[in-house]
Amino acid sequence: MISTLLFSLFLLLNPALDEKSSKWGQVGHYVTGEIADYHLTPVARERVNAVLGDRSIIFATVWMDDIRSESRFDYTNTWHWATIEDGKTYEETEQDEGGDIIWALETLIAELKEGGLPEEEEREKLKMVIHMIGDIHQPLHVGTGEDRGGNDVRVHWMGSNSNLHRVWDSDIINSLQMSYSELAKELNTATPDQIIEWQSATVRDWAYESVSYRDRIYDLPENSRIGYEYRYFNKDIVYIRLLQAGIRMAGVLNEIYGQ
Repeated sequence: MISTLLFSLFLLLNPALDEKSSKWGQVGHYVTGEIADYHLTPVARERVNAVLGDRSIIFATVWMDDIRSESRFDYTNTWHWATIEDGKTYEETEQDEGGDIIWALETLIAELKEGGLPEEEEREKLKMVIHMIGDIHQPLHVGTGEDRGGNDVRVHWMGSNSNLHRVWDSDIINSLQMSYSELAKELNTATPDQIIEWQSATVRDWAYESVSYRDRIYDLPENSRIGYEYRYFNKDIVYIRLLQAGIRMAGVLNEIYGQ
C-alpha cells in the first residue's frame, strides 16, 4: 500500500510525464526508414535522395519532430495523430481544426503525386510524409480522444516511471537493446504477397489497423506495473507495425518517384 501511494505521489509531482509524446522513438523511426530504403526501386531511390539533398531517408524520418521547436511549423502540431472514438468511424469523430495525421497524409501524398512543387516545399512535404507514415503505424497515434493517446495512462515500466504512450513509442523498442539497423534487418522478412497486400491498403486502413490493437494495448494490471511479460505478449505488434510502416513508406515513394 505504501509503495503504491509513493508511486502515485511521484507521478503527480513529475510534470515531465505530462508532456505529449509525438512519435515512435528515434530508433523506431530509423527502422521504418531503413526498411523503406531497402524496398525502393532504383529510380525512386535516386529521385528521393535528390529531393532530400543533405539528409538520407533514414534521418528524414525524425525531421518532423525536430521542427516542433520552430514556430513557422506550428501549423503541423496536430499532424502527428488522429482521433477515432471507440465505436465510431473516422468520419463520425470530430477532428482538430488544423487537420490531423490522416488528413495531412492524404493531402500531402496527393500533392507530391501531382508534382510541380517548388524545390524546398517538395523537400519539406516529402520529409513530413516519411515521418507521418511511421507515426500512424504506432497504434496510440490513433487515439480515443480520452487520454491523449495513452499519455495520461501512468505506468511503471521495468522499474521506471513512464506512460503508456511512451512505452509504445520507445520503451519497448529500447528495451530490446538493438541498433536500428540490427532491428530493421531482423524484421525485414515480408513476403511478396504481404508487400502487395500492405501497399494496397489506404491511409485510413492504416489508421483502423492501429485502432484494432487497443484492447491488447490497454490490457494492464491494476497496479500499472508492466515489463517483461507485457513486452512478451505485445512486441509482435511493435514488430509488425514497424515493418508495415517501412513497406508502405516504400510503396508510397515508389508511386510518387518510381515512374
